[in-house]
Amino acid sequence: MNMTDPRDTLANSPMSVLQIVAVALTLSLCALDGFDVLSISFASPGIAREWGINRAELGIVLSMELIGMAIGSLLLGGVADKIGRRKTILACLVLMTVGMFMATQVYGLIDLSIWRVLTGLGIGGMLAAITATAAEFSNNRRRDFAVSIMSIGYPIGAVVGGMIVAVLLGGNEENWRYVFYFGAAVTAAFIPLVYFFVPESIHWLARKQPAGALEQINATLRRMGHEAIAALPEVKLEERKRSIGDIFSPELVRITTLLTVAYFLHITTFYFIVKWIPEIVVRMGFDISQAGGVLVWTNVGGATGGAVLAFLTLRFGVKGLTISALVLSTVLVTIFGRSPADLERLAMISAFAGFFTNAAIVGLYAMFARAFPTHVRAFGTGFAIGVGRGGSVLAPIIAGLLFEGGVGLPTVAIIMSVGSLVAAGLLLLLKLKPERAIPAEAETQESEVPDLQPSAAST
Repeated sequence: MNMTDPRDTLANSPMSVLQIVAVALTLSLCALDGFDVLSISFASPGIAREWGINRAELGIVLSMELIGMAIGSLLLGGVADKIGRRKTILACLVLMTVGMFMATQVYGLIDLSIWRVLTGLGIGGMLAAITATAAEFSNNRRRDFAVSIMSIGYPIGAVVGGMIVAVLLGGNEENWRYVFYFGAAVTAAFIPLVYFFVPESIHWLARKQPAGALEQINATLRRMGHEAIAALPEVKLEERKRSIGDIFSPELVRITTLLTVAYFLHITTFYFIVKWIPEIVVRMGFDISQAGGVLVWTNVGGATGGAVLAFLTLRFGVKGLTISALVLSTVLVTIFGRSPADLERLAMISAFAGFFTNAAIVGLYAMFARAFPTHVRAFGTGFAIGVGRGGSVLAPIIAGLLFEGGVGLPTVAIIMSVGSLVAAGLLLLLKLKPERAIPAEAETQESEVPDLQPSAAST
């Protein structure tokens, strides 16, 4: 029997087929977020027409999912650290399936809002859990890559989902329920996939050591082609006493604050582009289908930017890449605000803006996984995402108030781009220790807990 800590085995060995499949599934699960966010936007005109509601009432429905996602990230991220990644993902998929299906059975704003909040709860909790899962199923060399590649699921889901929704609607707004039928079916299909191909995280099992942990670890090791272990690794008493509240401990409160505020500020820039592009393009004199095409190019650019950053993490530090993407986000959003009413140029600039804004989000997700230790990885990620999603709610409102106050697009774009620039400055205060092969029992002291001293150096 092998006496090596199983976390060391995963950290220093090539990734097995099971690990690659698990990471690929986290990417697909992340795509559900992108699909769902875009699907409600496509369904909303049909809802408004069928129920005879105004734009203010419709706006309430559109915000319900975002509220649910923020709550889900905050609450269910901690659940994933307590009961496990796999159970949390499965539970969240059930919530999402029920929420999407029940959205087809309602005929009023209150009922629809309730089910949209439930769907958002599932998505928010799942995002926190899959970030930890992608990190813990990868080896040290590919951890940043695995989390980054997972994160590009959002724009992929938005692009693919947009094309599917267009077919489902068939130009008829009355078919809006088909969007949610499809979403419920796809979400439900992921439940058996996760059940059979995503075992519980070995990192979590080795750290929490619930009943049957040794058997579960050995079963997973065998599926990965590794030798079984004779006994669970020793967990020191002080480690057993650690809780999810440690993200606010003296050791981690600085990192929690820096990453959460940076994510919040950048999200305001990202959602300004995502939410306002159609309206801005239409006001330039183009029709809604042309505006939708520009938004599609934004998401194509976002998926490409995330993928490029993911591959660059194999050679360069994720911190430096993320800061660069944040600075360039500021530049491109500013340029977008000064773009002439030329459809091709708008599409090109929007694609580049999407490239850098989403690349920065992908980098931030990778930094969450690097910065938080195993026992708070999901909760730390969920907290940052949950609070940060507040920026997604504020961004459209702030921009709308500026436009309503008579501020021109060039100035509004500059103001909304500042969030990314300030976020870049905050990340300069953070220094992460590089990944390296070390004993797993020292994980929380050396490999995953960041050096909290201010530094301008990249990882």
